[in-house]
Amino acid sequence: MNSAQDTLSSLAQCAYRIRRFALRMGEVQGQGYIGQALGYADVLAVAYGHALNFRPEDPQWDGRDRFLLSHGHYAIAFYAALIEAKIISEEELETYGSDDSRLPMSGMASYTPGMEMSGGSLGQGLPIAVGMALALRHKNNPAFVYNSMSDGELDEGSTWEGAMAAAHHGLGNLICIVDINNQQADGPSSKVLGFEPLADKWASFGWHVQRVDGNHLPAVLRAFDTARQLTEAKPRVILCDTLMGKGVPFLETREKNHFIRVDPPEWQQALQVLDASHN
Repeated sequence: MNSAQDTLSSLAQCAYRIRRFALRMGEVQGQGYIGQALGYADVLAVAYGHALNFRPEDPQWDGRDRFLLSHGHYAIAFYAALIEAKIISEEELETYGSDDSRLPMSGMASYTPGMEMSGGSLGQGLPIAVGMALALRHKNNPAFVYNSMSDGELDEGSTWEGAMAAAHHGLGNLICIVDINNQQADGPSSKVLGFEPLADKWASFGWHVQRVDGNHLPAVLRAFDTARQLTEAKPRVILCDTLMGKGVPFLETREKNHFIRVDPPEWQQALQVLDASHN
């Protein structure tokens, strides 16, 4: 097996474990944003298993790449990635959403190591990322800032203000990742407020744009590598089309899967299906 195949095999294992960790946390509460966690696992696997520069033992290391979880309701997915990255321990997943846990149901920077911002008020992540990227550049710190956001945040004016500011300042150290799963609390994102042609819009704002199948690891891997290796002084965005519930067919086809309540026997069924498809 060559090195490229080794990398993809390792990332596939990483994505599988992220999905499994998320399902186990979901079982603790019997509900959660599991559809997003399963759909976004491949992106997080590439981020934490390949692209990001960080030290698990020192989450506040000044040389780290910053990963902002603007869509704070994806916290269950993010915690799974932090467990995979050894930033938090696997044992802590049993405390998910419980009193005094470091893993609250929505991301809070004051609680969780590796959490760079308290997300959830959608549309805040990109403006914060612009400020961080500017600050790092002023300090001559070569770290990247990643802003992870949902397609629902495309409805927010602050997102596009941040996009304009990033291009104006030539922030080549800023990478935005948009999860396009076409689902938000009020229904399909494209019907709540149409956002296509999305690639053209970001390009018109002065960004380098890539659009990929967010559940196809080779494509996601290439997109991350390309975003990091570009030399031009402009921000980069990776638009990731993903499938809610990816890896567990009976959740993939569930009509309302923005916030999922799963009957107790279904959690083990979901794990069994995931394990079977991975083996």
